[in-house]
Amino acid sequence: MAEGLLDPRTLRQLAAELALKPTKQRGQNFVHDANTVRRIVAAAGVTPHDVVLEIGPGLGSLTLGLLEAARAVTAIEIDDVLARRLPATVAEHAPGRADDLRVIAEDALTVTELPDPQPTIVVANLPYNVSVPVLLHLLASFGSWDRGLVMVQLEVCDRLVAPPGSKVFGVPSVKMAWYAEAVRVGTVPPKVFWPVPNVESGLVRITRREPPPTSATREQVFAVVDAAFAQRRKMLRGALAGMFGSSAAAADALTAAGVDPTARGETLGVGEFARIAEQLPQDTRAQGVH
Repeated sequence: MAEGLLDPRTLRQLAAELALKPTKQRGQNFVHDANTVRRIVAAAGVTPHDVVLEIGPGLGSLTLGLLEAARAVTAIEIDDVLARRLPATVAEHAPGRADDLRVIAEDALTVTELPDPQPTIVVANLPYNVSVPVLLHLLASFGSWDRGLVMVQLEVCDRLVAPPGSKVFGVPSVKMAWYAEAVRVGTVPPKVFWPVPNVESGLVRITRREPPPTSATREQVFAVVDAAFAQRRKMLRGALAGMFGSSAAAADALTAAGVDPTARGETLGVGEFARIAEQLPQDTRAQGVH
């Protein structure tokens, strides 16, 4: 096989060799366009000093592009067949970089430790069906990376970057804002994937920052966020009544936090949710909210 990035023909040959039938269950859509791969690597700002964490490398299209630019790549792949084939693909197409790839054959949602060197950046074509939980897990579990670029379904992209008051602002928007600034930096057409998805994809640039200063834990803040959006048409005093014991108690807590009790969750920023969490009853806070 020729060295370099994968073209559509090589990608299909690999799939045929593995008897691979991409599944919707695992959100498998593989990039086959070299220009798109290089565009993603460039937009991510990968440098020769970076250790990249990639989720769902699939047949290795993006992995090869990342190895052209990075110091090393750690790839987490849930599909055993794909995980076993990836090192051989890299050895064939980028023989000088084979030792700079580490493959972890596990579900990214269950991985809590990574081999050294630790990642400095995340770059991934995230599986459509689990992109938000995977991204939040990576942010919570691995503090060594401070920036990233992920490709997700365009609808998910817009939710992740939405500001308070936007129609698509919701739980993913607030939880992402706890960890990082997220910005949409481009779109990717369906035609560069195999199989061709029926949706566009979006590129989200992530820059980690400190969470808002608060005496509440992340778990407490996220519990308030989940409750506020579980019934998003309800005013906050009603949506949070269960957490505070009654609608009246919730209204008092919201007022103490400087939040209008008749507001709805979609109008609040992450800092306001943190202030509400600080008002949780002491017995609730002592136990921790899960």
